[in-house]
Amino acid sequence: MNIVAFSGSLRKASYNSALLRAAKKLAPEGVNIEIVSIDGLPVFDQDLEASNFPVLAAELREKIKAADGVLLAVPEFNRTPSGPIKNFLDWSSRPESDPLSWDKKPVGILGASSGPRGASFAQYDVRRVLGYFDAKVMGQPEFYLGAAKEKFDENLELTDERTIASLKKFLATFMEFASQNQSH
Repeated sequence: MNIVAFSGSLRKASYNSALLRAAKKLAPEGVNIEIVSIDGLPVFDQDLEASNFPVLAAELREKIKAADGVLLAVPEFNRTPSGPIKNFLDWSSRPESDPLSWDKKPVGILGASSGPRGASFAQYDVRRVLGYFDAKVMGQPEFYLGAAKEKFDENLELTDERTIASLKKFLATFMEFASQNQSH
């Protein structure tokens, strides 16, 4: 099974990006998780969409279409999703003439934050957007990693055993969900 994963954080020391790297290491046997950067996407602009659709946006759309499922690591700032994840979602749903990159695509959402809620508010907003795209978002288990600084070491390796066990359970459930909800 091939899963494509995107972090909504551009920060080098991102807990969300580190969470995806941990997911890649902990993935069940037979599962390949490809982590793809969204860094470099221009700010969404319909004029740019109409005149010169960004190559990176087209490449990201194709990654989504080709994957058996998508993992999104969603950062939260001021109780909303990060600008980069919203921008990514906007570009990946375009052009309007071919908006089907997310149609029926299995999606798992996870998030980490230094605060106690683990990006729960941002995840809710992203779920709403993906619902509009008609993606198949896994409902349970949800994955919110609060107090992330305490769960990673200085090299951003996930070290907290409870979190590792929760992430393994999340991944196993998502792989089952993705295999049951294939659109291609």
